[in-house]
Amino acid sequence: MRRLPPLIELRAFEAAARHLSFKLAANELGVTPTAVSHQIRLLEQYCGQRLFRRQPRPLSLTAAGKQLFPTIRDGFNGIAEALADVGAVQIVHGLRVTTTNAIAARWLLPKLTHWRRTHPDISLDIISTFDVLDLSAGDADVAIRYARNQPIDGIARELFRDTFHVVGSPSLVGAPARMHTPFELADFPRIETGWPPMDVEAPTWQRWEREARATYLKVPRLADTVSLRFEEELHAIDSVVAGQGIAICSDILIRDELATGKLRRLSEVTLPGYGFYVVHRVHHPKGVSIVAFCDWAFQMA
Repeated sequence: MRRLPPLIELRAFEAAARHLSFKLAANELGVTPTAVSHQIRLLEQYCGQRLFRRQPRPLSLTAAGKQLFPTIRDGFNGIAEALADVGAVQIVHGLRVTTTNAIAARWLLPKLTHWRRTHPDISLDIISTFDVLDLSAGDADVAIRYARNQPIDGIARELFRDTFHVVGSPSLVGAPARMHTPFELADFPRIETGWPPMDVEAPTWQRWEREARATYLKVPRLADTVSLRFEEELHAIDSVVAGQGIAICSDILIRDELATGKLRRLSEVTLPGYGFYVVHRVHHPKGVSIVAFCDWAFQMA
């Protein structure tokens, strides 16, 4: 069995030898200079040799200290590297993906069965939130951002852009699929999704009115008589599907409902949407897994 001095004594020696200062070593280790000096004296007793010349100042290593220091230093460096490698192996196969609640529920979630089938060795931790998580701080590994312009907080690639349509459920607007005039749309209760007030280009009923006036001579004030307003886009879509009103929705988020006929387009007037971007930081330790996720996302897009 190996006979070794306590680790605390070796740490004190390595830090003091590296800094050639008991004070700086103490600051690094979070102890007092007296404690560092005491641990080194214990190590000197163990070795039977003086390791430092304390006088005259500055502090310097003896011949024995110079012989011991490289071995202790390299040993600590090797331990640190080994621990880092072990940690990397443990986490490299898991990815934390952040996106909005609506994208997570209506675009990402339905495709996860395919992800598990094609990438069974990479687990996903989905973080759905309104907040823009800080990728550089490690709050998430990769993000699917929904933005009008390309994000600048990492490497960003656009998956696609959406378009907003006025839609309604056949249970409310009738089974025959046809386009409606603005005055015909005014006969239905209208649903609005909350958008930041500073975004004047947001796909709101007020914005739709402005676009409709380029086609129609007269457009009623639809925005002034909204029946329901939801902060969460998911709730607005569910409300439309339930036949509680008509709304202006992203064609990406309601793709399945449009394909199955659960929702119908009601107007030729559309509004430009936003971009869906996959974003990650440069030189990420999970780079292989991130590339796999990005490639998969583009395949799904």
